[in-house]
Amino acid sequence: MRAKNRRFKINNKWKAGFLALLILNGIILLVLLALIFWPVSNNAFPPKSTIDEQESSEFYIQTTKQNLNNLINAYVEKLLEGSDHHYRILLEDDVHLMGELPVFSSTVPLSVRLEPIEQANGDLVLQQKSISVGLLELPNKKIMEYMDRFLPMPEWVTIDPDSQEIYVAVTDMDLEGNFDVAVQHMDLEANNITMKLVVPYETLGIQDVSMDAMQDLFE
Repeated sequence: MRAKNRRFKINNKWKAGFLALLILNGIILLVLLALIFWPVSNNAFPPKSTIDEQESSEFYIQTTKQNLNNLINAYVEKLLEGSDHHYRILLEDDVHLMGELPVFSSTVPLSVRLEPIEQANGDLVLQQKSISVGLLELPNKKIMEYMDRFLPMPEWVTIDPDSQEIYVAVTDMDLEGNFDVAVQHMDLEANNITMKLVVPYETLGIQDVSMDAMQDLFE
Protein backbone atom coordinates (compact mmCIF):
# COMPACT_ATOMS: atom_id res chain seq x y z
CA MET A 1 0.00 0.00 0.00
CA ARG A 2 2.80 2.33 0.91
CA ALA A 3 4.61 1.53 -2.38
CA LYS A 4 1.45 2.29 -4.31
CA ASN A 5 1.06 5.69 -2.59
CA ARG A 6 4.74 6.50 -3.31
CA ARG A 7 4.29 5.75 -7.03
CA PHE A 8 1.16 7.91 -7.07
CA LYS A 9 3.00 10.88 -5.56
CA ILE A 10 5.88 10.52 -8.06
CA ASN A 11 3.42 10.42 -10.98
CA ASN A 12 1.71 13.57 -9.68
CA LYS A 13 5.08 15.38 -9.47
CA TRP A 14 5.92 14.44 -13.07
CA LYS A 15 2.51 15.60 -14.24
CA ALA A 16 2.82 18.89 -12.34
CA GLY A 17 6.33 19.50 -13.75
CA PHE A 18 5.24 18.68 -17.28
CA LEU A 19 2.23 21.00 -16.97
CA ALA A 20 4.39 23.84 -15.61
CA LEU A 21 6.90 23.42 -18.46
CA LEU A 22 4.08 23.38 -21.00
CA ILE A 23 2.62 26.61 -19.57
CA LEU A 24 6.06 28.29 -19.56
CA ASN A 25 6.66 27.35 -23.20
CA GLY A 26 3.23 28.70 -24.11
CA ILE A 27 3.97 32.02 -22.42
CA ILE A 28 7.33 32.36 -24.23
CA LEU A 29 5.65 31.56 -27.56
CA LEU A 30 2.96 34.20 -26.97
CA VAL A 31 5.59 36.84 -26.08
CA LEU A 32 7.59 36.09 -29.24
CA LEU A 33 4.48 36.30 -31.41
CA ALA A 34 3.53 39.59 -29.78
CA LEU A 35 6.98 41.05 -30.46
CA ILE A 36 6.93 39.90 -34.09
CA PHE A 37 3.48 41.18 -34.95
CA TRP A 38 3.41 44.25 -32.72
CA PRO A 39 2.68 47.34 -34.90
CA VAL A 40 5.84 49.46 -35.45
CA SER A 41 5.45 53.22 -35.19
CA ASN A 42 6.70 55.30 -38.15
CA ASN A 43 10.04 57.07 -37.79
CA ALA A 44 9.38 60.62 -36.71
CA PHE A 45 11.18 63.13 -38.93
CA PRO A 46 11.66 66.71 -37.78
CA PRO A 47 9.81 69.38 -39.72
CA LYS A 48 11.58 70.32 -42.95
CA SER A 49 12.07 73.90 -41.80
CA THR A 50 14.24 72.81 -38.87
CA ILE A 51 16.72 70.81 -40.97
CA ASP A 52 20.04 72.37 -41.91
CA GLU A 53 20.13 71.66 -45.63
CA GLN A 54 23.81 71.74 -46.56
CA GLU A 55 24.81 72.53 -50.12
CA SER A 56 28.40 71.29 -49.86
CA SER A 57 30.82 69.25 -47.81
CA GLU A 58 34.28 70.21 -46.55
CA PHE A 59 37.40 68.06 -46.71
CA TYR A 60 40.75 68.83 -45.14
CA ILE A 61 43.80 67.77 -47.13
CA GLN A 62 47.29 67.63 -45.65
CA THR A 63 50.13 67.92 -48.14
CA THR A 64 53.86 68.66 -48.37
CA LYS A 65 55.95 71.52 -49.70
CA GLN A 66 57.11 69.37 -52.62
CA ASN A 67 53.58 68.46 -53.73
CA LEU A 68 52.34 72.04 -53.44
CA ASN A 69 55.48 73.37 -55.13
CA ASN A 70 54.95 71.10 -58.14
CA LEU A 71 51.33 72.19 -58.41
CA ILE A 72 52.16 75.91 -58.18
CA ASN A 73 54.89 75.78 -60.84
CA ALA A 74 52.72 73.73 -63.20
CA TYR A 75 50.14 76.51 -62.89
CA VAL A 76 52.81 79.22 -63.43
CA GLU A 77 54.17 77.48 -66.53
CA LYS A 78 50.66 77.35 -67.98
CA LEU A 79 50.15 81.02 -67.13
CA LEU A 80 53.40 82.13 -68.81
CA GLU A 81 52.87 80.18 -72.04
CA GLY A 82 53.46 82.44 -75.03
CA SER A 83 55.07 85.23 -72.98
CA ASP A 84 58.68 86.39 -72.70
CA HIS A 85 58.57 86.42 -68.91
CA HIS A 86 59.98 83.75 -66.64
CA TYR A 87 59.67 83.09 -62.95
CA ARG A 88 59.13 80.16 -60.65
CA ILE A 89 58.33 79.49 -57.01
CA LEU A 90 60.35 77.44 -54.57
CA LEU A 91 58.85 76.54 -51.21
CA GLU A 92 61.63 76.25 -48.63
CA ASP A 93 61.41 77.59 -45.08
CA ASP A 94 59.73 80.52 -46.80
CA VAL A 95 58.38 81.30 -50.27
CA HIS A 96 61.18 82.01 -52.74
CA LEU A 97 60.19 83.72 -55.99
CA MET A 98 62.93 83.66 -58.66
CA GLY A 99 62.73 85.17 -62.11
CA GLU A 100 63.80 87.99 -64.37
CA LEU A 101 62.79 91.64 -64.67
CA PRO A 102 63.28 93.83 -67.73
CA VAL A 103 65.49 96.80 -66.89
CA PHE A 104 66.32 99.23 -69.69
CA SER A 105 67.22 97.05 -72.71
CA SER A 106 68.17 93.95 -70.74
CA THR A 107 66.88 91.69 -67.98
CA VAL A 108 68.21 91.20 -64.47
CA PRO A 109 67.69 88.25 -62.12
CA LEU A 110 65.02 88.72 -59.49
CA SER A 111 64.99 87.06 -56.09
CA VAL A 112 62.27 87.64 -53.51
CA ARG A 113 61.78 85.86 -50.22
CA LEU A 114 58.34 86.03 -48.66
CA GLU A 115 56.78 84.90 -45.40
CA PRO A 116 53.38 83.20 -45.87
CA ILE A 117 50.66 84.17 -43.38
CA GLU A 118 47.29 82.41 -43.60
CA GLN A 119 44.22 84.58 -43.23
CA ALA A 120 41.02 83.81 -41.35
CA ASN A 121 39.05 83.65 -44.62
CA GLY A 122 41.38 81.06 -46.17
CA ASP A 123 43.48 83.45 -48.27
CA LEU A 124 47.22 83.99 -47.96
CA VAL A 125 49.41 87.07 -47.45
CA LEU A 126 53.05 86.88 -48.54
CA GLN A 127 55.09 89.42 -46.60
CA GLN A 128 58.37 90.48 -48.21
CA LYS A 129 61.46 89.44 -46.22
CA SER A 130 64.22 90.23 -48.71
CA ILE A 131 64.35 91.33 -52.32
CA SER A 132 67.04 91.96 -54.93
CA VAL A 133 67.47 92.50 -58.69
CA GLY A 134 70.97 91.43 -59.61
CA LEU A 135 73.58 93.97 -58.50
CA LEU A 136 71.23 96.91 -58.85
CA GLU A 137 70.47 98.90 -55.75
CA LEU A 138 66.82 99.84 -55.91
CA PRO A 139 64.26 100.51 -53.17
CA ASN A 140 62.13 97.49 -52.34
CA LYS A 141 59.00 99.40 -53.21
CA LYS A 142 60.35 100.20 -56.69
CA ILE A 143 61.25 96.57 -57.32
CA MET A 144 57.77 95.45 -56.36
CA GLU A 145 56.34 98.08 -58.68
CA TYR A 146 58.36 96.50 -61.48
CA MET A 147 57.07 93.09 -60.45
CA ASP A 148 53.49 94.33 -60.52
CA ARG A 149 54.06 95.85 -63.95
CA PHE A 150 56.04 93.15 -65.73
CA LEU A 151 55.35 89.79 -64.06
CA PRO A 152 52.12 88.14 -65.28
CA MET A 153 50.03 87.09 -62.28
CA PRO A 154 46.65 85.36 -61.95
CA GLU A 155 43.69 87.65 -61.37
CA TRP A 156 43.45 86.44 -57.78
CA VAL A 157 47.04 87.50 -56.95
CA THR A 158 47.66 91.16 -56.09
CA ILE A 159 51.08 92.77 -55.61
CA ASP A 160 50.97 95.73 -53.22
CA PRO A 161 54.21 97.75 -53.48
CA ASP A 162 53.18 100.14 -50.68
CA SER A 163 52.84 97.42 -48.05
CA GLN A 164 55.46 95.26 -49.80
CA GLU A 165 53.09 92.30 -49.71
CA ILE A 166 51.52 89.93 -52.17
CA TYR A 167 47.90 89.00 -51.48
CA VAL A 168 46.96 85.55 -52.74
CA ALA A 169 43.16 85.27 -52.83
CA VAL A 170 43.08 81.48 -52.82
CA THR A 171 39.34 81.47 -52.20
CA ASP A 172 38.78 83.37 -55.47
CA MET A 173 40.48 80.76 -57.64
CA ASP A 174 38.26 79.66 -60.51
CA LEU A 175 38.49 75.87 -60.53
CA GLU A 176 36.73 73.45 -62.83
CA GLY A 177 33.95 71.60 -61.07
CA ASN A 178 33.15 74.64 -58.91
CA PHE A 179 35.40 73.39 -56.12
CA ASP A 180 36.48 75.97 -53.56
CA VAL A 181 39.92 75.91 -51.95
CA ALA A 182 41.14 77.66 -48.81
CA VAL A 183 44.38 77.65 -46.83
CA GLN A 184 43.76 76.19 -43.39
CA HIS A 185 47.34 76.07 -42.11
CA MET A 186 50.77 76.67 -43.63
CA ASP A 187 53.96 76.04 -41.66
CA LEU A 188 56.74 75.67 -44.21
CA GLU A 189 59.50 75.10 -41.65
CA ALA A 190 57.61 72.12 -40.22
CA ASN A 191 56.47 71.03 -43.70
CA ASN A 192 52.90 71.12 -42.38
CA ILE A 193 50.38 72.36 -44.93
CA THR A 194 46.62 71.86 -44.66
CA MET A 195 44.14 72.92 -47.32
CA LYS A 196 40.36 72.95 -47.13
CA LEU A 197 38.43 71.67 -50.15
CA VAL A 198 34.74 72.55 -50.41
CA VAL A 199 32.78 70.24 -52.74
CA PRO A 200 29.33 71.53 -53.80
CA TYR A 201 26.69 68.80 -53.96
CA GLU A 202 25.55 70.21 -57.29
CA THR A 203 28.95 69.28 -58.75
CA LEU A 204 28.27 65.63 -57.91
CA GLY A 205 24.76 65.74 -59.32
CA ILE A 206 23.18 65.67 -55.85
CA GLN A 207 20.35 68.18 -55.82
CA ASP A 208 17.49 68.96 -53.46
CA VAL A 209 16.56 65.59 -51.97
CA SER A 210 13.40 66.53 -50.07
CA MET A 211 12.60 65.21 -46.61
CA ASP A 212 9.26 63.94 -47.95
CA ALA A 213 11.19 61.63 -50.26
CA MET A 214 13.37 60.50 -47.36
CA GLN A 215 10.27 59.71 -45.31
CA ASP A 216 8.84 57.65 -48.17
CA LEU A 217 11.93 55.44 -48.07
CA PHE A 218 11.29 54.46 -44.46
CA GLU A 219 7.51 54.05 -44.58
